[in-house]
Amino acid sequence: MGPDDINNERMSELMGADVTLVTTSRIGDGLVGLNLRVGLECADPAVPSSVVIKLPSLDETSRATGMALRNYEREVKFYLGVADTVDIRVPHCHHGEWHESSGDFILVLEDMAPAEQGNQVTGCSPEMAVAAVEELAKLHAPRWDDPTLDDLDWLGGRSTPEDIAAVVGLWAMFLPSFLETYTHHLDAPQLDMLNAFGERIEGWMNGRNGPKTVTHGDYRLDNLLFGDGTAAPRVTAVDWQTPGHGSPVVDLSYFCGAGLVPEERRTHDRALVRSYVSALGIGGVDADEAWVWEQYRRETFAGVVMAVIASQVVGESERSEAMFAAMATRHLQHAIDLDSLALT
Repeated sequence: MGPDDINNERMSELMGADVTLVTTSRIGDGLVGLNLRVGLECADPAVPSSVVIKLPSLDETSRATGMALRNYEREVKFYLGVADTVDIRVPHCHHGEWHESSGDFILVLEDMAPAEQGNQVTGCSPEMAVAAVEELAKLHAPRWDDPTLDDLDWLGGRSTPEDIAAVVGLWAMFLPSFLETYTHHLDAPQLDMLNAFGERIEGWMNGRNGPKTVTHGDYRLDNLLFGDGTAAPRVTAVDWQTPGHGSPVVDLSYFCGAGLVPEERRTHDRALVRSYVSALGIGGVDADEAWVWEQYRRETFAGVVMAVIASQVVGESERSEAMFAAMATRHLQHAIDLDSLALT
């Protein structure tokens, strides 16, 4: 399924009304999926004037990754089965399909314009970071330690022996090629931290404990849309290709570690954790701030793992290298600043 399949007939079928396409444009970088903004004309006032359509990536490597890692399947199932059970702001899903035999999928989503996408390369302001972590708590709180999540076997992020073995194997496989591309972006302490952590990755994953909930799995600036709170919500979370059932603090540390440049993040680490804990309280979860802080320090490495592995399984571009370089350097510096290795 690709952009050429999006025509008047197909859109009329998906929207349940006679519609005419008036504009089609690509939005975002879409490392694993392809995002299109489609302008519509329709006599039915219930049909919006524009929607965002998400399709498999046109890049063969990225498409193969999306299928192999079940990204396409999980995103459709999140929108159809989980989105309405959590409070985080996500685009309304007008239609979703995933075909197991071909791996194809399509999502027709609410267009969140004039909200603007965050920028993982440049980072964000402390004010944007506070809004993002408060919104994150609205994902985690509603299904905090919910045992029924065990029944959703398509959710990822679980630290089973098989999952741990897979991550350890992928790390060993991809670290050499990662270093070929990204070593020149890293300073000596960051390289030392990368190598030291690689020797402890299995114990680090085995050591996770505490409550579990629905997680985003890739909660970062490129996957967040920011608005003024009136014409568009303050924060909308998109790209639900890696939803999981695991430690909530992974999302928190992952966002903060690369969302802010290190100079800003050092100043605001503690305050952001407090904002998150306070927002959980509003959602009915009484979390111990000391425990959250310890887990926050420990989970700085989640971003390191993502940078090493994900950078090697998606299509390459100048933007993707800049993004993964920013992630790798910032997450490693986060681990250095918080002495995270001591908790592995």
